[in-house]
Amino acid sequence: MVYNSKKYSVLVVSSSDKMTDAFKSLLPSTRYSNVVFVNSAAAAKRAVLDTFFDFIIINAPLKDDFGTEFAVEICRNKSSVCLLMVKAELYEKINYQVTPYGVFTIMKPTSTANMEQALRWLASARERLIQTDKKTDSIEGKMKEIRIVNRAKWLLIENLKMTEADAHRYIEKQAMDNCVSKLSIAEDILKTYQK
Repeated sequence: MVYNSKKYSVLVVSSSDKMTDAFKSLLPSTRYSNVVFVNSAAAAKRAVLDTFFDFIIINAPLKDDFGTEFAVEICRNKSSVCLLMVKAELYEKINYQVTPYGVFTIMKPTSTANMEQALRWLASARERLIQTDKKTDSIEGKMKEIRIVNRAKWLLIENLKMTEADAHRYIEKQAMDNCVSKLSIAEDILKTYQK
């Protein structure tokens, strides 16, 4: 049972109809939204091009690929979390290969309780990725603001013959006097002086 009220989107990749049916009962619409089932790595790759999924569950092997490469690719390039289900005799080897990329692995056969626990782990990992993405976006936004303010300062230095310190103080004072951000003042300066 997922403890928050958020519904996660799920892509299940399985060549086994029996496993697909089992997942349908594990992924009720009350807790998961946009649950999509595909039966090959190729179909999964097409699905992730069109839609973002919070969780991607791969029941290995697939009919056109084992599934490890797709799992690693997802964890490298997307903010999705991935669970790879492998036979017990392959678990140690596969787990060793994919863990450095952030892929969760679970042995099969497995119990419903173990799968529900794995789904809770995926939810926890997804929430952590969401927080990391927010921090990254915030940092990128601040860096963009710094670049724009610096360009504005250099335009003031070039066009109004200010010193760097004077240009910095000018932008700060204009922002305070007008109750707007330094970014807003810098953007106005860019519009005024950029050719």
